[in-house]
Amino acid sequence: MKSNYLITTLLRGKWFIDHRVDIETSEIIDKILKRGFAGETSILSDNKPFSYSIISTNGAIPVAQDIPEGIPYDTTAVFLIEGIMLKQGSLSHYGTTEIAASIRKAVEHDRITSIVLRIDSGGGAIDSIAPLVDVIQLAREKGKPVVASCDLCASAAYFVATYCNEIHADNDISAEFGSIGVMMSFRDYHKYYEKEGIKEHRIYSNLSEHKNQPLELAIQGKYDMIKEEMLDPLAVRFQKAVTENMPGLDTKVEGILSGKTFYADAALKNGMIHAIGDLDFSIARARKLRESSLINKYTNS
Repeated sequence: MKSNYLITTLLRGKWFIDHRVDIETSEIIDKILKRGFAGETSILSDNKPFSYSIISTNGAIPVAQDIPEGIPYDTTAVFLIEGIMLKQGSLSHYGTTEIAASIRKAVEHDRITSIVLRIDSGGGAIDSIAPLVDVIQLAREKGKPVVASCDLCASAAYFVATYCNEIHADNDISAEFGSIGVMMSFRDYHKYYEKEGIKEHRIYSNLSEHKNQPLELAIQGKYDMIKEEMLDPLAVRFQKAVTENMPGLDTKVEGILSGKTFYADAALKNGMIHAIGDLDFSIARARKLRESSLINKYTNS
């Protein structure tokens, strides 16, 4: 069953995720454990290829797999990143590896000159970040600006957005940013299984005293080691990326680096985003950034 990856990630993964999305993952876990997904043998992309749009002087063109021939030069590709971010595709989500592969095709196309990411996500698994960051950096290295147009942009989604040239709130009502932090959750079913007459035994080699030690202590309710060795280093890495990528960030604002979220106006004031504007505004900005980079290139050549 191809949902094994989803089950493992939900039950054991480490997350850059907003707490409201964590509630959603808990419901999915319950459904999986109760065999609510019985009979499902495919992943979302098997039934519905990931699609995006390209915007040019000819209007918007939907793309499912191959970019049409003869598109105008200076075309912008627009990609949607929504919901829980997972590295691999699952029953209900496209994986960031799949999304990044589509973005890469656009980046490599000689007539697509800018990228817009429409982000509406509360974050997700930590290993989902790298595929998107890698392709954003590739686009920027090729002189193709990347702009994030966001509604909810929290935790792992915000981590990714900070690598873009600019971050925009697509509205000043619901758009929200932040939740810079890391969490991990697991469920202890020992009492349930014992009630059913099942007792689990975990036996480690005498030479493997440190194997799974943080988790074993956490099961006993001792969380210090798992925080210090597994979660705190990730939180430090998150904070470092944000402060380096967003030099205008006001780090003196309470909670800005420790998990607090901010609506668009406050996020703009605090240096978390660059502007507030709709999708058309973001597309125009992406093209303007491309134009400015070309002018600078030729002026300095």
